[in-house]
Amino acid sequence: MPLQPGALGKALREDLTLHSSLCRREAGAFQRAIQGSGEVVVACTQEKRLFAEIGERTDGAVAPVRFVNIRETGGWSRDAGKAMPKIAALLAAAHLPDPDPVPTVTYRSAGRLLVIGPMEDAERAAALVADVLDVTVFTQGGAGAQERRHPVLGGRIAALRGWLGAFELQWTAGNPIDLDLCTRCNACVAACPESAIGLDYQIDAALCTGHRQCVKVCTVAGAVDFGREAQTLTERFDLVLDLRPAPAFLQHARPQGYFHVPGANWAEAALPTVLKLRELVGEFEKPKFFAYKPKLCAHSRNEKAGCNACVEVCSAEAITSDASRQQVKVNANLCVGCGACTTVCPTGAISYAYPTAAAQGLKIRMLLSTYLQAGGKAPVLLLHSQERGQALVEEVGRAAQLGVAQGVPANVIPMAVWHTASLGVDVWLSAVAMGASQVAVLTTGEEAPQYLDALREQMDVAEAVLGGLGYDGRHCTLLQARTLGDLDQELQLLVRQRPAAPERPAQFSLAPEKRATLELALDRLVEYAPLRPAVVPMPAHGSPFGSVQVNKDRCTLCLSCVSACPASALQDNAALPQLRFIEKNCVQCGLCARTCPEQAITLEPRLLLARERREARVLNEAQPYACVRCGKPFGTLKAIEAMLARLGGHPMFQGAAAERLKMCGDCRVIDIYCAPDEVKITDV
Repeated sequence: MPLQPGALGKALREDLTLHSSLCRREAGAFQRAIQGSGEVVVACTQEKRLFAEIGERTDGAVAPVRFVNIRETGGWSRDAGKAMPKIAALLAAAHLPDPDPVPTVTYRSAGRLLVIGPMEDAERAAALVADVLDVTVFTQGGAGAQERRHPVLGGRIAALRGWLGAFELQWTAGNPIDLDLCTRCNACVAACPESAIGLDYQIDAALCTGHRQCVKVCTVAGAVDFGREAQTLTERFDLVLDLRPAPAFLQHARPQGYFHVPGANWAEAALPTVLKLRELVGEFEKPKFFAYKPKLCAHSRNEKAGCNACVEVCSAEAITSDASRQQVKVNANLCVGCGACTTVCPTGAISYAYPTAAAQGLKIRMLLSTYLQAGGKAPVLLLHSQERGQALVEEVGRAAQLGVAQGVPANVIPMAVWHTASLGVDVWLSAVAMGASQVAVLTTGEEAPQYLDALREQMDVAEAVLGGLGYDGRHCTLLQARTLGDLDQELQLLVRQRPAAPERPAQFSLAPEKRATLELALDRLVEYAPLRPAVVPMPAHGSPFGSVQVNKDRCTLCLSCVSACPASALQDNAALPQLRFIEKNCVQCGLCARTCPEQAITLEPRLLLARERREARVLNEAQPYACVRCGKPFGTLKAIEAMLARLGGHPMFQGAAAERLKMCGDCRVIDIYCAPDEVKITDV
């Protein structure tokens, strides 16, 4: 690698020593460094295991050690000589502390494995794990071994639900042969004239014509009984291996502890599947990736459905609608931490907790600010997953070193994230405000289809904002690459673009609340925007910004929309019959439009840049209606007139009763009590 320790040290404000064989003949330098109290950063990841062994054998090694890859990400590239600003940025980011710990989700597995499939396949799989797992087979036909090695269940599966350590199988046992009583003597198989009994010891009702020879030959064991009623049974398991052609779980991200390997693919998938199964005994933990604030949720109000984005995008089906509480419910055991729900949530009710937005923002700011201070130009932030995405980036670097690829360009700064769907428009716009000319999100084909749709929708929003402000070019790009050749080509096409960016990079920190981060990014982008239109049109779908339009001829100022608004965008006025609106707060969830009994509200996706965006403006107001008895205002003239018109023909609201509709609540009670023709409880 062509490295310039002087330039890198100047950018990082420290003296750097260049090592060419730190993991071998210069290992003494590493040992001396880790004997100190300061943090040690090793700019190589290839020999992490060896460095760990050296650390264990070094007396007084107390310094924390971090590793960062500057080779495949920059040093092995056709333009590696220009990559010093990027390498400096990667080294600076490596000094950042680990994310704060968060609550964990615990799984407990005692090793009870359910294998579903044809008997021969299920027993073959069971034999590979039976020494460490307690195996139960659920037969799906086929021929089993003569020796009964494992408990066998049979029947029709009604439901399979759950996760690692808590799977629940529900099935109907309606076959005449009781598999617990069956001794596998094969007498029934031999006696059946229709060959309706297979070596899975289940009777095919379509072939059986009722000779009942099987019953006669099974009198000792009593396993065959055609009069037995079908039973619905339930049993719990810790792990499930499903060998059927179609899986029990159809979602993209299946529950942890569930493995689906069709029998046709067993030969190639057997080894990795068996190794994973054998390891899943004991207690396991994972971070609780999300935080949920029900008060901000725009999912439901007044039994009306509003935003459903998180439910629709979740590939693990971990998010469901809780109608009784009028909010969503997130199953932490099913959540895989993709963060797509946080990306599409317009209010920030669901936020990514590990790492937090603030931690991600700090890393992005460190990468971009160090890169720019070191003399870099037009930085491109490449967001990729820390598994397949990281591997693909490293493959491109290795190919460049061998001369068969261009490598990662000098101005492309890779940043690994848990999942590429976990960051959305708030982070992307913040990155542009901090100096990034582009934000590229790398997908590798493993992502759920709805994730790609959600990312494109969010990118359309970001492009609408930036384009409306006059920042030329495309700033957000979705890269889809499955091979190193695909990624290498996409990166070269990407860096040919030079979109406009703010004149002065921002240095703000990302706020814990998504809307607050959006406001910070917008303020900075507007400050240096080439254009400042009054209104920026937004896409019809997915926009977190917008206004509401009220049809004043229909609106009766019932204010049901105010109680439905989760973001306090719609407000009333305690002193006057008014409907007021603060556009900055509106998330375009549509709850107000669905709640309005007069269907007087429509949504208008847009970004208002005028000062009025933060101020309350009156959408509708009406003349107050005064009580005909005491003169106190208690409603609007239009609402009372509409009520009188609707109830005028009802027999219960005639004469004095109709007049009471024009009174406030207190006066109605007084008038009823004082009326001489009203029947009182004391008269009954």
